[in-house]
Amino acid sequence: MNEQKGKVLNFLSKNYGFFILAVILFWLKTYIAYQTEFNLGIENAMQQFLLLINPLSSAVFFLGLALFAKGRRSFIWIIVIDFLMTFILFGNMVYYRFFSDFITLPNMKEASSLGEQSGSIGALLSWTDALYFLDVVFLIGLLVFRVVKPDKEARIRARKTVGVLTLGVAMFFANLGLAEIDRPELLTRTFDRTYIVKYLGMTNFQIYDAVKSTQNSTQRALADSSDVNEVLNYTKSNYAAPNPEYFGKAKGKNVIYIHLESFQQFLIGYKLHGEEVTPFINSFFKDKNTFSFTNFYHQTGQGKTSDAEMMLENSLFGLPQGSAFSTKGKNTYQSAPAILGQQGYDSAVFHGNYKSFWNRDEIYKQFGYNHFFDASYYDMNEKDVSNYGLKDKPFFQESEKYIQTLKQPFYAKFITLTNHFPYPITPEEATIAPADTGDSSVDSYFQTARYLDESVKSFVQYLKDSGLYENSVIVMYGDHYGISDNHAQAMSKVLGTDYDAYQNAQAQRVPFMVRVPGVEGGVKDTYGGEIDILPTLLHLLGTDTKNYVQLGNDLLSKDAKQVVPFRNGDFITPAYSMIGGKFYNQKTGEEITTETATMKATKEGVAKELELSDEVLQGDLLRFYTPEGFKETDPSKYNYNNKNKTTSTDKETTNSTETETK
Repeated sequence: MNEQKGKVLNFLSKNYGFFILAVILFWLKTYIAYQTEFNLGIENAMQQFLLLINPLSSAVFFLGLALFAKGRRSFIWIIVIDFLMTFILFGNMVYYRFFSDFITLPNMKEASSLGEQSGSIGALLSWTDALYFLDVVFLIGLLVFRVVKPDKEARIRARKTVGVLTLGVAMFFANLGLAEIDRPELLTRTFDRTYIVKYLGMTNFQIYDAVKSTQNSTQRALADSSDVNEVLNYTKSNYAAPNPEYFGKAKGKNVIYIHLESFQQFLIGYKLHGEEVTPFINSFFKDKNTFSFTNFYHQTGQGKTSDAEMMLENSLFGLPQGSAFSTKGKNTYQSAPAILGQQGYDSAVFHGNYKSFWNRDEIYKQFGYNHFFDASYYDMNEKDVSNYGLKDKPFFQESEKYIQTLKQPFYAKFITLTNHFPYPITPEEATIAPADTGDSSVDSYFQTARYLDESVKSFVQYLKDSGLYENSVIVMYGDHYGISDNHAQAMSKVLGTDYDAYQNAQAQRVPFMVRVPGVEGGVKDTYGGEIDILPTLLHLLGTDTKNYVQLGNDLLSKDAKQVVPFRNGDFITPAYSMIGGKFYNQKTGEEITTETATMKATKEGVAKELELSDEVLQGDLLRFYTPEGFKETDPSKYNYNNKNKTTSTDKETTNSTETETK
């Protein structure tokens, strides 16, 4: 027995022995993480086999780099590389628990925004996470306590080390070849990061993402004026003419957006413990002057709220990786505040978080916002602040004095934040009991949604009392999901149905409600998404969108195409949907096994639309095209640094709201 033990320790005391042990341990824990931490949608034996082997190529290659070092240093390099690869795996695990997505290079560049989410990150951690670092601790222990005793002068010949690296590369291409059998054109046609991780592995995905990000960063430099022509041809051919019944019906009215944070459509009318969770928003949904859409979906990607704002203001999708707010903050845009600003509208954003979050202080200038009332304008006392900033009730109350400084007509957006994961709320603030699914995030979600409902009710009452209500188009919209598919078991209890991939896609519905004074609204079953908000609003205000680069359709148009693309290339239509690469009957949820020519054409059209949107943002193509009658925005004229005071322009227009509504 001792002789056998001695042979094992002697083997591990060699560079290659320690390397092989590290590869095996990293391989095993990665596979365990795949099975327990991620929902990768394994569908067949080939995919299960690929999931098993895909950590090996990157582990062999990167840990193999340490074999260039000599003696003990080689062992230290192995441990350091193992730790770094483990940290990437761990970071993706935590990120996935809320976002159901994987970290990309642009995400890492957004550290200033992610750092403010510490409360949410804390709720995603578990003591069992430490187990993923046990192999690193074990390897350190072997070295520190001299269980293994590396020869200080021992070194593997460079030729053999190159051979190890070549083996890692060969393993990758063998992996890729098998993946291509199951998923042809894996690296060229998919928008979904889950496929890359499932087939090629977490570390290889990070490399793929880095390559894509580098390609994207050079796209602007290589773009020229001819690149915008294809986009213009597409938007003109997909233009939906306004419905004469509604075009211009809100002309000259103020526009007030109320951003319903993490608010999903299933909350509308939902009863918990026998009471409506959101009674006021329910009543607004049914108001005779409100256009309410029951088949409206969020289309956000990794940028979440910022992606929703990108679509809301520009009718352009967010990026496939990261947030365009952070990475494309200096682009040229033809946004709603600028379009309406050139028609005499004042404009402002109200948000109880600091202006640097999501780079808003820079990109809002590119959008043409005159004012940005961020956290520096509000009383950010400890009692009234939660994870992401000022709670909704004091936020709306304090915003009343600032909305009075705007000159009418104005375009204003109010971004709420209390109804955000992990949905913290004090017993004093909760006016409805939590749900009883056993999932704490899902259970408290209904309580913060009720708090949001009460906040909006008070603000709307202010608008009525001030006279603004009947002189404004009021838009309420949900920005993205509140409950991810990582809470499928709890959501099955909430919705009373099996929460599979099809049901999860249906749950991506969010509210979209547009109240136009004096115009009969109604509940609409038209299919649409956030990309469609801008053309719908502009047509109501009497501005034709034909010459603008907008990828959405007016949802009140008789020509609305009713195709809802998602950022990963999936889509939903009234007849059928594509979810995770599979087709479903949209009415029954039954899988459709045969792809028709119409389905194929829709899939290709969705892919093209996403591609063109990416080209506009990555190449900053709008700098090459200015619609007739529109002037390019000059961001230098905007200043958001007037903390706790109004600008000279504000002072001139103070109380104009009260004057003009009398």
